[in-house]
Amino acid sequence: MKIGRLEDLGSLSGTALLRVDFNSPIDPSSNLILDDKRFREHAPTVKALEDSKCVIVTHQSRPMKKDFTTLKAHAGRLERLIGRPVSYIDDIFGTCARDAAKDMDFGDVLMLENVRFSSEEVLTMGGDDAEKTHLVKSLSSMADYYVFDAFGTAHRSQPTIVGLPRVMRSVAGLLMEKEVSTLSKVLTDAPEPVIFVLGGTKVDDSLAVAKNALEAGIADKIIFTGVVANVVYLAEGKKIGKPSTDLVHSLGYDKEISIAAELLKKYADRIITPDHVAVKEDGERVEYPVGSIPEDKGIMDLGIESLARLTDIISSSGTVVLNGPAGIFEDDLFAAGTYELIRASGNADFSVVGGGHTAAVIEKMGVDDKFSHISTGGGACIEFLTGKKLPAVGALEYSKEKFW
Repeated sequence: MKIGRLEDLGSLSGTALLRVDFNSPIDPSSNLILDDKRFREHAPTVKALEDSKCVIVTHQSRPMKKDFTTLKAHAGRLERLIGRPVSYIDDIFGTCARDAAKDMDFGDVLMLENVRFSSEEVLTMGGDDAEKTHLVKSLSSMADYYVFDAFGTAHRSQPTIVGLPRVMRSVAGLLMEKEVSTLSKVLTDAPEPVIFVLGGTKVDDSLAVAKNALEAGIADKIIFTGVVANVVYLAEGKKIGKPSTDLVHSLGYDKEISIAAELLKKYADRIITPDHVAVKEDGERVEYPVGSIPEDKGIMDLGIESLARLTDIISSSGTVVLNGPAGIFEDDLFAAGTYELIRASGNADFSVVGGGHTAAVIEKMGVDDKFSHISTGGGACIEFLTGKKLPAVGALEYSKEKFW
């Protein structure tokens, strides 16, 4: 991928328009930011621009959500993290925002209002249309170059993501660069054997990742857990209890059963699912072999027998890509699968986590230092691993070809 990097800017010290992703868990009643992980991840890029006038573009949530709010608290949180003043203005690209950017001195940091307050930013569009939006025309007039660091939004086609790089000299920020280079290593140069451990409820995404990893010869083994495993069981014709079967259908994954069946037909020797699972009976954890689950019980976790086998496979691997929980980890009775697969994955020479729930559990466990890379963008990470080119990457490549 030929995208510009911060170091390509050399001593360029004009006004930088920096797109980050500070979207964070927030208490809607107090606007208190509950987790500043993304601020910490972006801080090195903000600090790297300390010789510039840095205008920050970011968002919080989306329209109609309870945590869709202003960014005053975000400016305060960033200020504490970087140890420099961060000004906030409740305007995105109007006269107030443009004047504030014009009045900046070198070393100043200005955070604009939640960019998703602009109706154009919540639309999906191609680069040609994006560069014609008022949002892109106005924001681009406020700066000399654009730094895209918002990997968490890199899979979306919105004006600040695919439009700004078409009209400005643009580079990837340090976080974006780290995400792309690390995930590229998974696809091209990972220590072997390579194991993908895919769970959770996003079955379509997980099967797309598995398909790409198997067809391209990237993965030696794919381990499916969670609802993804349930879909594979149904593809094999196994009975998994009415609650689990109904959940698969209610989530709209009927088509994915056929996709799983095709994968099994081609790669049965490289696909692994738990042989034993756990259900809840009279408030207790009870385990059954798959196929012998009571009709009125739903799968809550993988079984201890299977856990021992899977952790052995994972612990002996060179690379592990981990995404999605193995069961209902919020219930302590059924957290063992998720927690133990995480611990085993941390022992690999090279370990990558796809963000989302898994990253949150890892941070809660305090074992994040065991992993080579924990992605800041669940959706973007998964789409990257399916082999698709992310819209943000395509836009940055376009910018490098056009402006450099």
